[in-house]
Amino acid sequence: QVQLQESGPGLVKPSQTLSLTCTVSGGSITTDPYYWTWVRQPPGKGLEWIGHIGSGGRTDYRPSQLSRLSISRDTAKNQFTLHVSSVTPEDTAVYYCVRIDWAQTLRFKTTPDRDFGSWGQGIQVTVSS
Repeated sequence: QVQLQESGPGLVKPSQTLSLTCTVSGGSITTDPYYWTWVRQPPGKGLEWIGHIGSGGRTDYRPSQLSRLSISRDTAKNQFTLHVSSVTPEDTAVYYCVRIDWAQTLRFKTTPDRDFGSWGQGIQVTVSS
């Protein structure tokens, strides 16, 4: 059974770059047919799809934040990492890494749903000086 675990800083200062890593066990990030995905939930708001990296390394990002986002991976460590540059307090959220089946990803990009995919437990990130 696949398991995902987020790690990274809990507090980041405005204008800095946030980097969060998802460590995967019980399954390889290079195996089809999955997208390895980042989702976040700001306080008092719903889930937001941020971006994903496919089993072949292809990435896709939320269009409104495209210039600030990147996702990389380390296949040897079976990890993938989200980078968010120039963070602001609006980036404060609980961040989740999720494994989503290809067939579900189109709907998941629009409306992330905990009933789909395999989720990490989440990590609280606060952007504050």
